[in-house]
Amino acid sequence: MRVVGIPARYFSSRFPGKLLAPLGGKPVIRWVVEAALRSQVDRVVVATDDERIGQAVSDLCEVILTPSDLPSGSDRLAYALGDLPEDTVVANVQGDEPFVKPSLIDTLFRMAEEKDAHIYTLAYPSNDGRDPNRVKVVINRKNEALYFSRQPIPHGTREFLIHIGMYAYRLRDLKEFLNLPPSPLETSEKLEQLRPLYHGWKIKVAIVPYEGFGIDTPEDLKRANATFHP
Repeated sequence: MRVVGIPARYFSSRFPGKLLAPLGGKPVIRWVVEAALRSQVDRVVVATDDERIGQAVSDLCEVILTPSDLPSGSDRLAYALGDLPEDTVVANVQGDEPFVKPSLIDTLFRMAEEKDAHIYTLAYPSNDGRDPNRVKVVINRKNEALYFSRQPIPHGTREFLIHIGMYAYRLRDLKEFLNLPPSPLETSEKLEQLRPLYHGWKIKVAIVPYEGFGIDTPEDLKRANATFHP
């Protein structure tokens, strides 16, 4: 089974309520759900701690309410999807990525079919690595992640790989990941993907063309409304 899980917390520290903010005439999260529904998926689930978010998309997909004190989006998906078969492939698509395309989600599912890593994710090349809200990733020759950082770590001489906040994994790996102890790197960078790397897990990265960005701040929303072309 292929499931797109969309973790959707209301009280984002940098931009509370951003998932309900208007973008191109509809809430940010609604663009994400509509893209997920156009992918090669069996089920789309929004896992949220707020009924207002659920009401914004309940006519489109399944909504599961989760506790508000869960520490991460991965915890939220594990709570919402925990009763599914252990070999279910879950694509974790952040609710603040309105530029996501169905083809990107399908790429994640195809990568997961190879079963050669624990986690699968995406990145795109850029010449600008200065923004700490755009997470950078460095990979090896096998396209496996070596490190993620908010700092401007280059992939090449001048080029950066900007991480897209989407993952695919089997449900059993998601549950095991959440049982791993946090790492000092994760705590320092505030990036949970550093936890599996610290414990020796493989994260496979596909480099894809991408011109979008996540909505992390009110400034991002202004920029998105000025440039948005669904």
